[in-house]
Amino acid sequence: MSSAVGVKEDLSAANGADAASSSRMTRAAWQDFAGLYPTDEACLASFLALELAEVLQGAKPANLVCLSNKRRSCGRNLYLLWKEHGAALLEESGLKVRVLDDRGSSILLLLYSQEALGALLAQKSVRSILGKAGYDNVHDFDAVLDELEARVTGEGFPHEIGVFLGYPLKDVIGFMGWAPLAFTCQGPWKIFGKPEQSLRLAECHRECRSRMSLRLASGCNPLDCLRDRLGTVVDSYQQQGAPFLAAS
Repeated sequence: MSSAVGVKEDLSAANGADAASSSRMTRAAWQDFAGLYPTDEACLASFLALELAEVLQGAKPANLVCLSNKRRSCGRNLYLLWKEHGAALLEESGLKVRVLDDRGSSILLLLYSQEALGALLAQKSVRSILGKAGYDNVHDFDAVLDELEARVTGEGFPHEIGVFLGYPLKDVIGFMGWAPLAFTCQGPWKIFGKPEQSLRLAECHRECRSRMSLRLASGCNPLDCLRDRLGTVVDSYQQQGAPFLAAS
């Protein structure tokens, strides 16, 4: 049995028949249900709820969201809607934002849980990696985000951003070439070394996104989706040790 299949079966068993059934369903894309939400605020809220599904359900400390300054399939410009409604919607969700880059043609946002990202950046192993990457004040949360923002707007793109997104540290340092770990497989990110833990986390992320897309496709109020915390999948996963919360 492959690692991916084993991870899928373990997760289904942990979360019961309903979760297993929903994960096998075809996942709706945002374009498929955007038309269900005719107001500007609801349109943006539905997009954010899907893009932040893993963060809202506790599977990731943060997500990157890029909004282009152009009309989308719903007929609206999400970049402009963010400028008008973004702050109020984030207040509903309880999440925080750091604008990493705003070029006028697009905006790159780091949307995060203060509690989860703060706990992650307080880990000794994470501080060690960021220190090695050249972050001067790894004990200051805001200073770390300031440095990340400066690197995003500078030349190149900071490979250590995977740390902030909650990717397993072994995969981050493997990708950066800092550890003699063999490339194992390609998931949502490049996986190095033993793949089981990483594949389990990737499956948890997929399950969170699938659940959120099904809620939105059914016509659920997207503001409720931003407010609610559906922790069933994540709680079961974290009982087995979520990589982004692990100490090593």
